[in-house]
Amino acid sequence: MKNDSNDYVIRVLESALAVAPSQWNALLASQTAPTPFMRHEYLAAMEQSGSATPASGWTPRIVSLWRAGELHAVCALYLKDHSYGEYVFDWAWANAYEQHGLTYYPKALAAVPFTPVPGSRLLAREAAARSALVHAVLAWCKQEQQSSFHLLFGAPDDVAACEEAGLMVRHTVQFHWTQRDEQPWLSFEDFLGSLAQEKRKKIRQERRKVADAGVTFRWSRGADISASDWNFFYRCYERTYYEHGNAPYLTRDFFDRMAATMPENWLLFVAERAGKPVAVSLIALDSPALSPPGPGATGRALAAYGRYWGALERVDCLHFEACYYQPLQWCIEHGFGRFEGGAQGEHKMARALMPVKTTSCHWLAHPAFADAVERFLAKEGKGIENYLEHLDERSPFRREPMP
Repeated sequence: MKNDSNDYVIRVLESALAVAPSQWNALLASQTAPTPFMRHEYLAAMEQSGSATPASGWTPRIVSLWRAGELHAVCALYLKDHSYGEYVFDWAWANAYEQHGLTYYPKALAAVPFTPVPGSRLLAREAAARSALVHAVLAWCKQEQQSSFHLLFGAPDDVAACEEAGLMVRHTVQFHWTQRDEQPWLSFEDFLGSLAQEKRKKIRQERRKVADAGVTFRWSRGADISASDWNFFYRCYERTYYEHGNAPYLTRDFFDRMAATMPENWLLFVAERAGKPVAVSLIALDSPALSPPGPGATGRALAAYGRYWGALERVDCLHFEACYYQPLQWCIEHGFGRFEGGAQGEHKMARALMPVKTTSCHWLAHPAFADAVERFLAKEGKGIENYLEHLDERSPFRREPMP
């Protein structure tokens, strides 16, 4: 397919494997908000491991723009026959379609499967290519009679391109920890000193409960994570899902591929008691290679991302220690400027993860439903703004500086 106005050749591919990893990753590194979850290796592992495939309701369609054999823009698109694993909820939209005798699934989704991390979704060399990519995606969705197109947790330049193309915008809230620009915290105790007394006291009490239970932690990064630790991690990860009545989204083979192809992007905390592992927390890490000097991602703080956890024994406050306090302490000591705690969870504010507005973009083919959703989003958006104001009033940080 040819885009005459921009002289792009548009190719819709059936797998990320159809694009050379070097071309994909070079394009990703030039974006304003690259994350390890958009690396070619990550998306390829989702497919190859059987985690995100047609059998699990994720059918890949890679929309790409080419000129003279060079990749100018690409979008990882999935055809979905359900809304699981997305974290931006549209079940009510699907139900409304069904009640009116209309078909909502399959729908088209630009997102990282099972990964609610904000970042670049429309990888492009320049704004014109990004705009052309959005229009190519919409044209393909109309041609394939998709009910809708959704871009989740996009970067600001993705959102701008989508709004220019007429998509509706929706906001949700996540909770992130950010290092101070001025007088950065030099230790976890230094960080605690910036919190209100009751918050500081509560965190110390929670950490003491874990220590008094005889639990200690060790961490490993990258290639230093042993095969036995990966095995223990998956045992805990799998158990967490089954305890909630669900099968795990990600297969064991997916994590084998992560250990083999992206080891530098993983940090593992193992909790031990009496010399035996009892719990684990897996953290994803930005790679400096994704934030090179120069235009684009310049000055972007390295981020850590809370991803998965599990425990074989119940210890009071162990979840907070494994998933928040150990990673925050590590980030401070290793110069990482941001820790993202994942989707939802007001309880994270008590651990100084502050509310951040995230954005998704939506297009619905049915005009009447599009109008109804647009009205709903306008009302929902006002509610989100009020919610953020309410959260700001509950900041865990001290209101006045120390004397």
